[in-house]
Amino acid sequence: MTAFHKVTEADLAYFRSLLPGRVFSGDEISADYDHDEMTEYGHYMPEAVLQVLSSREVSAVLSYCNEHDIPVTPRGAGTGLCGGCVAVHGGIVLSTEKMKKVLEVDTNNMTATVEPGVLLMEFPKALEGTGLFYPPDPGEKTATMGGNAMTNAGGMRAVKYGVTRDYILGMEVVLADGSVIELGGKTVKTSSGYSLIDLMIGSEGTLGFLTKLTVRLVPEPKVNLSLLIPFDDLDACIGAVPRVLACGCDPTAVEFMEREVITCAETYLGKQFPDTGADAYLLVRLDGPSRDALAPAVDALTDLVLGIGARDVLLADTDERKESIWNARGAFLEAIKGSTPAMDECDVVVPRDAIPAFVRRSVAIGKELGVRILSFGHAGDGNLHIYVCRDDMTNEEWKEKVTSAMDRLYDEAKALHGEVSGEHGIGHAKQAYLRDSVGGRQISLMRGIKAVFDPKGILNPGKVAEGG
Repeated sequence: MTAFHKVTEADLAYFRSLLPGRVFSGDEISADYDHDEMTEYGHYMPEAVLQVLSSREVSAVLSYCNEHDIPVTPRGAGTGLCGGCVAVHGGIVLSTEKMKKVLEVDTNNMTATVEPGVLLMEFPKALEGTGLFYPPDPGEKTATMGGNAMTNAGGMRAVKYGVTRDYILGMEVVLADGSVIELGGKTVKTSSGYSLIDLMIGSEGTLGFLTKLTVRLVPEPKVNLSLLIPFDDLDACIGAVPRVLACGCDPTAVEFMEREVITCAETYLGKQFPDTGADAYLLVRLDGPSRDALAPAVDALTDLVLGIGARDVLLADTDERKESIWNARGAFLEAIKGSTPAMDECDVVVPRDAIPAFVRRSVAIGKELGVRILSFGHAGDGNLHIYVCRDDMTNEEWKEKVTSAMDRLYDEAKALHGEVSGEHGIGHAKQAYLRDSVGGRQISLMRGIKAVFDPKGILNPGKVAEGG
């Protein structure tokens, strides 16, 4: 990797000539830019923060940085959980926070084209009245569309609709040398050479800088229902997931949650959850054209779960009832963070039939190490979020126990033929686990791809497949 240069006053003067009023250095830089949502992974203050408005500006900045060996860290809203958008090698943070335009909604082709800084929670407003919607539903609604694309974010609806990758048709990308390329477009299929767009998706800004995104839309379902299914036994709850998926009810989401996580959410939100008397819960959402059309699926699902250990099936069929459940589900991460001084997260994904085994092992690991481990996640697609909590441990105790817990959790996932990350990515925090999981040959291939796109290694250095 190239020996990087520090940002000089001459560099800052050039950047300010390009981006008047949108270049920050020294004490002008907000502390928010030195970390993402997992401060456990350290603080890395950039030497400068640049806010861009167009691909032309991005091109000029990258061309200059490539020529002068200045590292560039792409950043959206900073909501990541693996240290993927922090400047571990200094240099500049290149922010898309002002690139927030929905450029087009094309109802004929059922596509939308957006700038990368559009927030996930703002995008649906542009689709109102079209009868179309964008299915990817990551839990962090203040994340950007570009950040979702660069981490291949998943979310709660992935079990039926798929993940972000499945909805990206086109990209405008600026490469490290400042050249601008168009990948894909509005066509729904292609067999035209190597799929460079699929390399970009999930690359965490290490291969190119995303400046425009074209996504696929689908007809919006007319009705949705949610079923909250309490189980007195954690093992029975998790064991029910494969049966739920195979029963023919075609769920949009199948979420798993423990009672302790729900209690944290109640405290955090100051609102009561509809049911807190069980040890574990499944939350199932069904979408369809009408309530009558969903009735057979509701009946089949109810009969199934009551026959395999559920204590009840609570139907949420009004906006108020659905919000009381899904708002709590959406607050789980922040609620857990609020319950402990520090935590670390394991974002593994395992085959669906391995979900019960992995959850059992995570519970056992917590007991064996004497550490509080909480879990919830997308049981329908095998992506579970396991949180190791510090609570009242000393620094020494915490460092030892969290390292041991995370090592064992990732080992268990590997033994079950799982992967290191289901949706949050690798960043700089999970690189060692990626190397252990995929092996040296795959890491070598990834580094080779990186070298083709970014020979000097200026784009988001120290992330994904590069050295720790």
